[in-house]
Amino acid sequence: MELGRPNLDEFASTLFALAQHDRNILVVTSDSRGSGKLTPFGLQLPDQLVEVGIAEQNLVGVAAGLASTGKRVFAVSPACFLTARGLEQIKNDLAYSDIPAKIIGISAGVSYGALGSTHHSLHDFAVLRAIHNITIIAPADNFETRSTIQAILDYPHPVYVRFGKAPQYHLHPPDTRFEIGKAITITGGHDVCFVACGETVSMAYAASQVLAAEGLTCRVISMHTVKPLDVETLVLAAQETKALITVEEHSVHGGLGEACASALLERGFCLPFKITGIPDEYTVTGSQAEIFNDYGISPEGLAATARQLLQRQPT
Repeated sequence: MELGRPNLDEFASTLFALAQHDRNILVVTSDSRGSGKLTPFGLQLPDQLVEVGIAEQNLVGVAAGLASTGKRVFAVSPACFLTARGLEQIKNDLAYSDIPAKIIGISAGVSYGALGSTHHSLHDFAVLRAIHNITIIAPADNFETRSTIQAILDYPHPVYVRFGKAPQYHLHPPDTRFEIGKAITITGGHDVCFVACGETVSMAYAASQVLAAEGLTCRVISMHTVKPLDVETLVLAAQETKALITVEEHSVHGGLGEACASALLERGFCLPFKITGIPDEYTVTGSQAEIFNDYGISPEGLAATARQLLQRQPT
């Protein structure tokens, strides 16, 4: 795999390219234009960027007001603060009111790992999944990032998009089709299936290569849209593989894993299954890579989980 740039950089450049030709595209930031890679946007398109300071509730409220007038609004802020301090405004000003603003959670998951739990965003999927009328997307690579921004530009409902900070591998060929709510199968296989989102998709793909060297075939699915979930692709994977592992940079409670578990159990499936994420404990402090390694969100850790699940298969 070829290493690309951070998805956040891809987001910023894609949005800038679009905004140069559309003055209705506006960015609202909460003292986060630098961390959101939007400094060039602000310098070259100053009339299309609104700075509200460190005030996440105001950020969402202003974005909602602008979007209600027909503007194409992207509200950008660190995910840990945006989906905690601004949660009431996301619920009422956007989702309840059906205002099609796009809220962009940056440095999500444990991207701010060394800053500790105050800066971890391990709750955002859970709280937003519980709110009606909001779509949740976590792109895996630069292609999915570009495609997401293009797809949500005229999307008629609120959207939350989640980005980390690390450079990401190119996972998809150029002819891949992207659709909101439709997962992308990266590799096929019938022994074990990894269902992942965001920056953990690369980890799942690398784990599949480790297992392939051992003669095991792995299906890797990028479930980029966490809500609404692509149940059809998930069910097919459960029918055609022997074990299923979900992988996410989020708490094991309330995120992608529990969404998949619920969907499968409701449909009567019973197969070896594991939610891989951050457990319910005081999260270790360190870099993203160190935290991933500690919790088994690494190629070696995921491969070991797959072997354990396959041993539970009936003979």
